[in-house]
Amino acid sequence: MTDDPIVDDSYGKHSTGILPGHVLIRLAAQGREILIDEPFIEGQVQPASVDLRLGPVAWRVRASFLPGPNATVKDKLPGNIMHEINLEDGAVLETGCVYVIPLLERVEFSARVSGIANPKSSTGRLDVFTRLITDRAQSFDRIETGYHGPLYAEVSPRTFPILARKGSRLNQLRVRRGSPQFTDTQLKRLHAESPLVDCEADIENGLGLSVDLKGDPATRLVGWRAKRHTHIIDVDKRGVLDPYEFWDPIEPSKSGNIVLDPDEFYILASREAVAIPPEYAAEMVPFNPLVGEFRVHYAGFFDPGFGYTQGHPPSARAVLEVRSREVPFILEHGQTIGRLVFERLTEVPSEAYGEGIGSHYQRQGLKLSKHFVG
Repeated sequence: MTDDPIVDDSYGKHSTGILPGHVLIRLAAQGREILIDEPFIEGQVQPASVDLRLGPVAWRVRASFLPGPNATVKDKLPGNIMHEINLEDGAVLETGCVYVIPLLERVEFSARVSGIANPKSSTGRLDVFTRLITDRAQSFDRIETGYHGPLYAEVSPRTFPILARKGSRLNQLRVRRGSPQFTDTQLKRLHAESPLVDCEADIENGLGLSVDLKGDPATRLVGWRAKRHTHIIDVDKRGVLDPYEFWDPIEPSKSGNIVLDPDEFYILASREAVAIPPEYAAEMVPFNPLVGEFRVHYAGFFDPGFGYTQGHPPSARAVLEVRSREVPFILEHGQTIGRLVFERLTEVPSEAYGEGIGSHYQRQGLKLSKHFVG
């Protein structure tokens, strides 16, 4: 893979790619690209992304919306707001409701800089539907090149009511310079240099991942199914909840498959162990919806260093957030459920995932969000 010529070393040694965390911190300190009125807090900046913090107020709205090319978010709010909620001391966001929340971060992107957002892993594993909105947006979770303006989160808890407050972090932003392409040929070469999965790689429009329905021999579990009508989950408290109060465990079946019930939420795991080399980041994109009536993975970012130890095989499973659509669907062991699309960073991050930064999901198997014990 040939290096790009160096154009602007303030973004890293390569002229294009995903900006690593230490570059994001430096740019924010210089008042460039990402603007912050309140300093970043410890752990907010990840190896290839920055967590976005909720602001002090939330608006419950009648329905989800996009402002469109000729309007701001605030232009659209007056006819849509049902109630204003103060988040300074925390407030409950109810299931089935839609909230729009201004974020503490805003951006002033230059002409070659754009952004892509996703829910944080812990947010997706709680079935909290979270999307980024910008002024004049025609799509969610995208910030166009050259955008100057505020950022908003659309938040809709689907299964569990949550307690959130100003500063809570539900989604994350990756910042990209240029439009670099990463082909299957490059991906095959990268896999040959540093194995990305612990088996033969399925590479076609990205790296294919399949579902494990045989389960972990140690736990005898293949997944978890969310319960309804539970207690509230405080999104800022880690390791305090009994998983059995919120989830039903799923053991492997003799048939080697699982029936996904409509409108139920499941946590499953990939059959493959995955490794992301330190100079790369990946995003899981849904597999072709024509092959099954289900949705996989709200939270699609895989950080540099995830499951990676130099000289060792891949060590972390992809945890899958799965929801069936209108009809029951039989999911088979080994069925392809998503693909990882890779991008190079502009340079290796100063700290990769798992290296002393408190990465909760390094070397994970089937794992619930960080809010649960175990």
